[in-house]
Amino acid sequence: MNIKIMTKILTVITFLVLFSENTFAQQDAQFTQYMFNTIAINPGYAGSRGVMSIGLLHRSQWVGLDGAPTTQTLNINAPLKKRLGVGFSVVNDEIGNGTRQETYFDGILSYTIPTSNEGKLSFGIKAGGHLLNLDFSKLQGFTDEQGANGIPNIDKKFSPNIGAGIYYHTDRFYIGASIPNFLETEHFENTAVSNSFLAKERLNLYLIAGYVYELNPDLKFKPALLFKAVNGAPLQADISANFLMNDRFNFGVAYRWDAAFSALAGFQISDQFLLGLAYDREITELGNTSFNDGSFEIFLRYELFNKPNRVLTPRFF
Repeated sequence: MNIKIMTKILTVITFLVLFSENTFAQQDAQFTQYMFNTIAINPGYAGSRGVMSIGLLHRSQWVGLDGAPTTQTLNINAPLKKRLGVGFSVVNDEIGNGTRQETYFDGILSYTIPTSNEGKLSFGIKAGGHLLNLDFSKLQGFTDEQGANGIPNIDKKFSPNIGAGIYYHTDRFYIGASIPNFLETEHFENTAVSNSFLAKERLNLYLIAGYVYELNPDLKFKPALLFKAVNGAPLQADISANFLMNDRFNFGVAYRWDAAFSALAGFQISDQFLLGLAYDREITELGNTSFNDGSFEIFLRYELFNKPNRVLTPRFF
């Protein structure tokens, strides 16, 4: 790969990491199968697979804990022209049996610049909105002690959203940085509630990277990294190690720093369909409780090929 291009990319990413320490509590939904669900966190990914790609993901976190978070995503992206990619993303996140429900929806546009015979550098932007529902009456034992001046419910409150990302990839390597939401919307700012009840959307910075090592013609090793930074929360680091057999069956393990161990498996059912599964086991005090059976994810991707763009070799990312 071009050393000058990589130096510029790493310089930008380093600046963003340092900047985030002073600018950026953790709010965005998390995914163990981020390597399959990349467009949910980086708009620069749109169109990079060269075909129309549709992805669905469901995550049930801390199964057995009443009111634990659940997340669903729907992503569609495709190349529009030689250098343009477009996409659409929806993320629905719920916690507390409907106490808090958030939906993010975004339109995505990317522009790709070839940097070498193999390398491509993509810049992505996204714009859309965020719907927030809060229903405190669903909290067990909740009483509004402050009467009319207490905490109001929120019904489908809309907030605008813009984000951006940069994504570099070859057939065997990728690296990217993104901020899915630049706007820090505040909630309850016009109420008499004290600042301790203030809810604020935070900037989340993502850094991702991955590589494919060919161990032999039938077995490949696919390590991947994800770093997530947000003010008020520890830096999140996800490290995964997957193996790909016969370009069909994917299996491996992952570690979320000081949080969880994970097992992953995936199967390329056909040229069009990919099925992915993941299970997380917490290593925190919450993970040692009898009512927490871990977290589960299921991911399904469908790709629409035309005869001219049908691939003879698999796309690894």
